[in-house]
Amino acid sequence: MQQTAETSVQTWIPCIDRPLHERIAEAVQSRATPISQLLRLMSALDAEGNAHENLANENLRLQLRARIGAPLSA
Repeated sequence: MQQTAETSVQTWIPCIDRPLHERIAEAVQSRATPISQLLRLMSALDAEGNAHENLANENLRLQLRARIGAPLSA
């Protein structure tokens, strides 16, 4: 019996369930977050581009930039 697309295995991405600002806050606080993940979050923030949240997005962007540039021992 053939399976239809509706019965195929669905992939689950847990980070999609949470708002972007929460994922960024968690990533910035954790020293275990790899730079590649921080860069992906920066890209997602740039893609979001809500005009009414420009100031909030700029603050998140600054936090990400500071974390990306921070030494590992900090």
